[in-house]
Amino acid sequence: MPRFFIDAALAAGTAFALPEGVARHVQVLRMQPGETITLFNGQGGEYSAAITAMGKKNVDVAVGAFAAADRESALQLVLVQAVSASERMDYTVQKATELGISRIVPVYSQYCQQRMSGERAEKRLAHWRAVAQAACEQCERTRVPQIDHVMALDKFLATPLAADLKLLLSPVGAMRAAGLPPSAQSTAVLVGPEGGLSAAEEAAARDAGYLPIILGPRILRTETAGPAMAAILQARYGDY
Repeated sequence: MPRFFIDAALAAGTAFALPEGVARHVQVLRMQPGETITLFNGQGGEYSAAITAMGKKNVDVAVGAFAAADRESALQLVLVQAVSASERMDYTVQKATELGISRIVPVYSQYCQQRMSGERAEKRLAHWRAVAQAACEQCERTRVPQIDHVMALDKFLATPLAADLKLLLSPVGAMRAAGLPPSAQSTAVLVGPEGGLSAAEEAAARDAGYLPIILGPRILRTETAGPAMAAILQARYGDY
């Protein structure tokens, strides 16, 4: 059954017109009145909804029963990701969402090639959140991961982050995945940009409690590294 994210309150027994983007998607799928879709708003659980009317631009639905679906991992996983080129960052956000990450913190580091501020930064944040919402539609998550406003890496590291395990992906990391501790309920992973983190940034991360780890002899792209680490941590501590 097609699933759609709705950025609004939902309640059984209500009726409304779908937002324009969702309505367009329903029309592309050539759905008809009487057919059923699933709606969720990222706050947990989901609703069935019956299509009641379709026009050239509008699709009306009647919201049905609520299902308290919970597909979230018990592992709280934060990805601190240096901002990369647009399509690479989109890939990271999409795959991290599918892999169950609960929070993404975009940061600017010394070698970041992409830097934005003001209205442009707000538009990019809205875009990343839309990517995460679409990924939740596909992978059947009912909660959308939190995506923070982008900030400087040094500012982020100066703010304490409570996590049982904090990791820094580094080509000179001293630890392999096999050396991870046996248990953790909350984790954070810091991933640098295409050019990596500077020596000073790695030192600051270690001072903030991040343990350097290397995934193997091959250097991963920045958009691959975070999702790869998320999969490892879900397998060790989460629901894989």
